[in-house]
Parts: sequence; C-alpha cells; structure tokens
Amino acid sequence: MSKYKVFVMRHGEGAWTKENRFCSWVDQRLSEDGVKEALACGHLLREAGYHLDVVFTSLLSRSIHTAWLLLEAMGQEWVPVVKSWRLNERHYGALIGLNRAEMALNHGEEQVKQWRRSYDLTPPPIDKSHPYFLEIYNDRRYSTCDVSKEDLPKSESLKDVLERLQPYWDGTIVPEIKQGKSVLISGHGNSCRALLKHLQGISDADIVNVTLPTGTPILIELDENLRPTKPMQLLGDQEAIQAAIRKVEDQGKVKQTA
Repeated sequence: MSKYKVFVMRHGEGAWTKENRFCSWVDQRLSEDGVKEALACGHLLREAGYHLDVVFTSLLSRSIHTAWLLLEAMGQEWVPVVKSWRLNERHYGALIGLNRAEMALNHGEEQVKQWRRSYDLTPPPIDKSHPYFLEIYNDRRYSTCDVSKEDLPKSESLKDVLERLQPYWDGTIVPEIKQGKSVLISGHGNSCRALLKHLQGISDADIVNVTLPTGTPILIELDENLRPTKPMQLLGDQEAIQAAIRKVEDQGKVKQTA
C-alpha cells in the first residue's frame, strides 16, 4: 500500500542539450523549448490536482529555473526551493562541451553510450587546461557546498553520482517525505537516473537502458519503508514521452546526412 508520493523530473531542455553537447557542470540556461516543457509540467500537475510542499534542485540554473517555472504554472510560487550540489548533473570530466554525435563518429556509438549510460565507467577527468575548468571551479556557488572546492569531483561515473547523492537523500529529503510532505526533485538526467536506480532497485546492467526525457514528471509511490509499491509512472501523453525518449537516445548516434 502506498504511503508516500514523490515526484522526480529531469529539468527542461537546456541550451546545450539542443546543441547535443555534454553540458554537465557548465551552467547553461533553458532553451525556449525547455521553458515550455517546465511550464507544461506545472500545468499537468496542477490539472491532476497535485500540491507540492517542497522542491529540491541542484545548484545549476537549468534545474532551478525549471522548478520556478513549474511552481509558477501550478500557482504555488511560495513553495520552498532547496538547492544542493549533490543533485548536480553527473560530472563528465574532459568530455564537457564536446558534441555527442561527433564523438560517436570518432569513437563509435557504443563507446559514447557507455560514457553516457553505464553505471561504473568514469570519463577522463577535467584538468586546468580544459576551457571550462575555471568557469566551473571559480564559480561562487561552489563556496556554499558541504565539501571544499578541492574535494568536488573532476569526473564521475553514475555510481559516483549515487554515492554523493544518497547521503542527501537519506539526511535531507527523506525526513521531509516522512513528515508527509509532497516532494518534487528537479534534477538532471543522471542525478535522476541514480536516484531511480536506488529507489526502484534497478540493476547495474539494466540502468544502461534507462533514458529520461526532459521536462517529464515521474511519479514514484512508496510504502512506509520507502520501497516502491508499483512501477514508476512517467506522467503525460505517452506517445509524446516515447518520442522524447527516442530523441534523447539519438543524441549519442552518428548524425545521418542526406
């Protein structure tokens, strides 16, 4: 029997998502389509009669902006928004800024799929010679973290994402859920995948094939022990959701030319 409901969603489409580049910890804004997705998500939840008590986001603008737009569309702008680096996107290290389709052409689609989707494969780390190193590590937002800037990741596998996310889930988000609050997490493709792996008990092998579309709320129903009582539900038009999933999967394929 379900006792708690939690909403998890990948933020609306980002500017670099549209350009098919590894965005990761670079602070890109939402694209025009991403803004529309976030508003549509809020309208969907409002029309379904859902109310939120607290929203959790990463420290990245596309995650925060999604939460703001969603709450505006729901007419619930007053709901607290709590931010943490532990919900940040996976750190793609030296791959940050590169085009996925071009990488598929150079390295093969399977290699790119493993870099994007595997559980324990870590990309090469970012170093000071990388064009986005200083933009990330000189950013004042990372002075607010519960670890020093020196201890922030320079590259991560999905396993690493889950390891830095789980203490935040257990220590900050779960107490809110157990108070009976309606919680939504506006995260990123991989922080959401890591959390779903933990909650749904998805195997290391099967998580490779889990793809999340942007701007689509996922309803998770949990029992009193925070175990799922039913499969997760992607809310919205199911044909549109499947098309959005295929679009994300195609990002790691060689671009076909006429």
